[in-house]
Amino acid sequence: MRPVYTLFIALSLFTLTGCMSAGRPFNVTAVPQIKIGQTTKADLLGYLGEPWRTGVEDGQQTWTYGDYRYSLFGNTQTRDLVIRFNPDGRVSSYSFNSTYPQDRP
Repeated sequence: MRPVYTLFIALSLFTLTGCMSAGRPFNVTAVPQIKIGQTTKADLLGYLGEPWRTGVEDGQQTWTYGDYRYSLFGNTQTRDLVIRFNPDGRVSSYSFNSTYPQDRP
């Protein structure tokens, strides 16, 4: 019975101090290279690689690059880049948001 109790305590402590992450890191320095009406999907694949998630917003295809790191007792850090495309596959708009201090202007 004692090994089970010890395992339970160890798992409980890990859960309380653990972290969770979603998405994957991406090249934030490439964001200023994105030009509305000019940058293509192929350009973005070269700058950033495959998107973490794809979808549709208001009829426009979207790509999302996200890096989310959650901590129960530490700092939660998130950054995401959402890119919307024209029918011709060029960027129509994008938004970049981050809580990382180094990403602040």
